[in-house]
Amino acid sequence: MPDLRLRSIVKKYGKLKAVDNLSLDVREGELLTLLGPSGCGKTTTLRSVSGFVTLTSGDIYIGERKITDIAPEKRGIGLVFQNYALWPHMTVFQNLAFGLQIKKLPSDQIKKKVEQGLALVKLEGLESRYPRQLSGGQQQRVALVRALVLEPDILLLDEPLSNLDAILREQMRFEIAQIHKESKVTTIYVTHDQTEAMVISDRIAVLESGRIVQLGKPAEVYSRPANRFVAGFMGTTSFIHGRVKEIRGKLAVVAVNKGIMITGRNNSLETGQEVDVAVRPENIRFLWEGGQSNDSKKNTYEVRVTRAAYVGELIDYQLDLAGSLIRGKGEVQKKLAPGDKITITLDPEQISILKG
Repeated sequence: MPDLRLRSIVKKYGKLKAVDNLSLDVREGELLTLLGPSGCGKTTTLRSVSGFVTLTSGDIYIGERKITDIAPEKRGIGLVFQNYALWPHMTVFQNLAFGLQIKKLPSDQIKKKVEQGLALVKLEGLESRYPRQLSGGQQQRVALVRALVLEPDILLLDEPLSNLDAILREQMRFEIAQIHKESKVTTIYVTHDQTEAMVISDRIAVLESGRIVQLGKPAEVYSRPANRFVAGFMGTTSFIHGRVKEIRGKLAVVAVNKGIMITGRNNSLETGQEVDVAVRPENIRFLWEGGQSNDSKKNTYEVRVTRAAYVGELIDYQLDLAGSLIRGKGEVQKKLAPGDKITITLDPEQISILKG
């Protein structure tokens, strides 16, 4: 399978730049996710690749073939929509065979490809059913395999799980990841769901205002966000504003409210610089037997519980750390109530300090 290259692409709608000088390489056989909130440019980028949006400037290549001005149907691209777009009057077999018939493949070859496609998504035996007789997840798999049987050079998936319920969506994440692993098609996946992106992606490109603000493997983007936007978008994050007090090699000490010092990773910071300390719930460890308070080397502090919410396997806490509110999660067996005090510790190696 070829790779995909976007070179300085721009799409303007009047004065608005929906895509702003975006360049990106999608490696051969990779599944890369464009992740971001509504209006960030991810779907416009996808539709530019498909040919349904005409670029204002820039170029797109599949392998060495420039496709910028080529008609959508001649680009060698498979597209899966969020609303499935299956023909309601056609059976599963007819839906899958339709594109192959247009390509004028022999009937025996069409039958073989359809059977192979259905086996890939574990839908053997459903060839004679109509879309209305399938579950949402089954319809989504039919839509996916309809694109794959055409053997596209590039596969584009536009929020394909957004119409599914939460349990089915979670199941389909893993199925799409497995299907991609087996098909090895170079793929761009668009979503606003960071958990979805984490599960299925080889790499994630986080978009803001039509630009890529961070590109990397899921664990890298999550654990080492490039800025406050990425940290806030990738999961639950609390921010504490402060100023860099001291640099200790790979670590930095930040002065926050009421003389509290927090140590975290040094992200090319300078003494005196205003920063935001990013704290995720999983970074917080509760010391139920007590501990030393306000130790900047160990990030150990006494906090007060301001809110406690039972969420099943954990208690979701809001904690007051010297006037700053942070989110933490504790064990159900050891429940705290609002007003209670508890000592917590934050691992400096897991704390991101982001330039303000």
